[in-house]
Amino acid sequence: MQIERRIELVKGDITALQVDALVNAANSSLLGGGGVDGAIHRAAGPELLAECRSLGGCETGQAKMTHGYQLAAPWVIHTVGPIWYGGDDNEAGLLQSCYRNCMALAAENELKSLAFPAISCGVYGYPPQQAVPLALQTVAQQLLQYPAIERVLFCSFSAEMHHLYQQACADLFSLS
Repeated sequence: MQIERRIELVKGDITALQVDALVNAANSSLLGGGGVDGAIHRAAGPELLAECRSLGGCETGQAKMTHGYQLAAPWVIHTVGPIWYGGDDNEAGLLQSCYRNCMALAAENELKSLAFPAISCGVYGYPPQQAVPLALQTVAQQLLQYPAIERVLFCSFSAEMHHLYQQACADLFSLS
């Protein structure tokens, strides 16, 4: 199946998506926070926090998996994106690691679908105009490596972010 047919762009609430795993743009403690992280923790219920406490945190660029509890998705893959310091502190490499490690964890656990938020584009300050194309390119490369992953959704909460994904997707797949 062509890569572009395995990537979907959706606008809405990531916590309501019915996929095998939601990706949580977490902080390094994994104990909840604001934005997507807070929304996922609230929707999943207190059991998620209890399980996250047992994981010992997570390093930037890495990923860890938990149950989804009260979410529609049975699993949550937590990843810690880089804080934007201007682009000269390996932010791009760390952001790519987030997407690669999430995809590897999904494949390792035989998941067929997952949904990503715009990792690091909220309070971590990563410029969406740079993060979105990087995310799409990285996931497209990973889909070549992991043919069993059938669907990857990129979920945007705002119309502006959704439009950035649409444009980046059009640019990426017009090149292929």
